Amino acid sequence: MIYLLGGSGYVGQAYQALLTSKGIPFRNLRRAEIDYTDVATLKRALETDRPEFLINAAGYTGKPNVDACETDKASCLFGNAVLPGRIAEACEAVDVAWGHVSSGCIFTGSRPDGNGFTEEDTPNFSFRTDNCSFYSGTKALGEETLQGNENVYIWRLRIPFDHRDGPRNYLTKLLRYQTLLEAENSISQLHEFVAATFACWEKRIPFGTYNVTNPGKVTTREVVELIKASGMSTKTFEFFENETQFMKIAAKTPRSNCTMDSSKLAAAGIQMTEVREAVKRDLKNWIPEENA
Repeated sequence: MIYLLGGSGYVGQAYQALLTSKGIPFRNLRRAEIDYTDVATLKRALETDRPEFLINAAGYTGKPNVDACETDKASCLFGNAVLPGRIAEACEAVDVAWGHVSSGCIFTGSRPDGNGFTEEDTPNFSFRTDNCSFYSGTKALGEETLQGNENVYIWRLRIPFDHRDGPRNYLTKLLRYQTLLEAENSISQLHEFVAATFACWEKRIPFGTYNVTNPGKVTTREVVELIKASGMSTKTFEFFENETQFMKIAAKTPRSNCTMDSSKLAAAGIQMTEVREAVKRDLKNWIPEENA
């Protein structure tokens, strides 16, 4: 059996769908039933059920976006930095391997050589560099909390998207936002992300940190062009002049825009679709919100 924390969220629901499709028994822990944020409570549950693996998809992202984290810092800090440490303590005590959904939003830009950040690079969009959003700072702290833990995967997700219209979907955001910010990013197809991360456990690849993004990088304008080419929208897309105007008009906190290198995951035998091909495929199979 698999334990799943945070199963009601955008990413958590995708894990539920994956495990169900594979016929793998799992338990979606709900805090209303079992307070898994308490080490002793989670430890007792692990001792009772003895799951072979635990997936932590719980965290705090803020709604409708990371700006909300700036006004609820206590919840953000607890969900993204404190909770992973508590889960690690309980899992280590009962000897249960687990995986933690982290974020690539702890980086900004690209490496000096122009390539994407690797798992060996030190986050450059964190409290330690004093240039980040509160959300990104707490996600970086969450990874620091897990340093030294041996039986855990740290999976970095970046700007998730899929073929179902919804408020957490990057493609939906581009369709609904009045004005867009031009930026270059690595992004993660949601269902490929959950499949790739669970494959880490299925294949028993070495524990550690993995950038789980679709190979390649893409700009906002390139995605917009793919949307137009799909015929899905006739909207006239407008862009901010620059990031300064974006921050002045539309945002309360800086955003992470970065490119990441996912070759470590590929070298472990886990492949994901090239980013533009993944976007084109999801646009072709688009399901409107009323049918999603």
